[in-house]
Amino acid sequence: MGRTTIYRWFGSREQLVGEVVARAAEEVLAQIRAATRGRGAARLVEIFDRFNRALAGAPALRAFLDQERDVALRIITSSAGVVTPRMVERIAEIIDEEARAGRYDPPVDTETLALAIVRLAEAFIFNDARAGIRGDVDRLRAIEAALLRAPAA
Repeated sequence: MGRTTIYRWFGSREQLVGEVVARAAEEVLAQIRAATRGRGAARLVEIFDRFNRALAGAPALRAFLDQERDVALRIITSSAGVVTPRMVERIAEIIDEEARAGRYDPPVDTETLALAIVRLAEAFIFNDARAGIRGDVDRLRAIEAALLRAPAA
């Protein structure tokens, strides 16, 4: 695809890549959501854990981060970008679905809870090597379960 086409349709290379990452992540999340049984907080933890593990194990995403670390982190984690706002929307939809069905009572408003879950995942999966947590999806699951007030596994 030529630069002119990219800028006409997406504004920049970063917007294009962000759109690709967001759509791929939404597809993976939708598949996991459809395949995950259970109810309430336990179901939410299971969906988010499976999604986090899929992201942490995605070879293309890992290669992108390895090859273009700063750009990749900006694309994936910027609130002004494509990926984070879309992931917050999708996570909020999943939480709201459980709440509307009467199976879950969020401890805070859904938007705040969804943003916290997305930001935690970003830190644990992509960002925080300095704190020694990058890739530690087991600890991420425990923290998300506590945040969602899920029963202990």
